[in-house]
Amino acid sequence: MEKQPTIRGRRLELLIPEEEIKRRIRELAEEIEKSFPPEEELLIVGLLKGSFIFVSDLVREIKRPVLVDFISASSYSGTESSGNVEIKKDLDTDIKDKNVLLVDDILDTGRTFKKVLELLQTREPKILKTCVLLDKPSRRVEKIEADFVGFKIPDKFVVGYGLDWNELGRNLKGIYGVIFD
Repeated sequence: MEKQPTIRGRRLELLIPEEEIKRRIRELAEEIEKSFPPEEELLIVGLLKGSFIFVSDLVREIKRPVLVDFISASSYSGTESSGNVEIKKDLDTDIKDKNVLLVDDILDTGRTFKKVLELLQTREPKILKTCVLLDKPSRRVEKIEADFVGFKIPDKFVVGYGLDWNELGRNLKGIYGVIFD
């Protein structure tokens, strides 16, 4: 029997297995393809660090010319959002008049996502849409929704598939809930 994974002495419960994530990413890629003008370039902007694995897998499923850039912003310390959003790394690409898809790992309180989305809107992209792997609507404090959602999840602290707990757990292939008991 496989040993149950742990992080920082806490047990983890598998919420979404790797195979289910991969299947859903293929579906998301098809949905995204249909929502942008055919055959035009798409700039995918990943919100670091948590989205890097999701962005990588999503890009490989999109069947059109794709550009990739990253932006880094954070409002987290440990397991809780501080409420203060800080841009740590800005884009290298000018997004004016481009088809842009902002991709994040999880839409939780919405603070970071909303701030980054507002920043990108000021740069006048042709089209700006959003995609998140996980949506945790029970924690939302900002009125914001993503255009494309992989999975809605309950109010659990999650790790794996790029998501971390103070940098640990990103390498887990599935998505796990941390058991705090």
